[in-house]
Amino acid sequence: MSVSLGLRLQVVERANGRCEYCRLSQASQEAAFHIDHIVPISAKGGTTFANLALACVSCSLRKGAKQTGFDPLTKQQASLFHPQRDLWQEHFRWDAERIVGLTPTGRATEAALSMNRPLALAIRTEEMLMGRHPPAIVP
Repeated sequence: MSVSLGLRLQVVERANGRCEYCRLSQASQEAAFHIDHIVPISAKGGTTFANLALACVSCSLRKGAKQTGFDPLTKQQASLFHPQRDLWQEHFRWDAERIVGLTPTGRATEAALSMNRPLALAIRTEEMLMGRHPPAIVP
């Protein structure tokens, strides 16, 4: 199901132009970020403001229709981070350019979305040099 331009603009504004999962900025990317259905349509997720998130291409493609992931610490399944329900700072923290999962949800999301992939680390390092990292946390 397509997302209207008005709804897309609302999601982008709420996210402050950053991926709501890994917090990369759209500003320095060539590929347009995706509007992600947090709960996928296949699982009866709606195309509503509360169920949409701005996602960089990498996070969007890695997440796909997943709602759970594997927590590498507990070796258990855990819910993936829900950008509109969960608080980012409760599940993650920054270690310079790296994202550190603090909870089963944070660790499972970091692993499933490969949030510390080499290109993301390089982009965050560049953003640090430009004074744009770490980003402000968007509620």
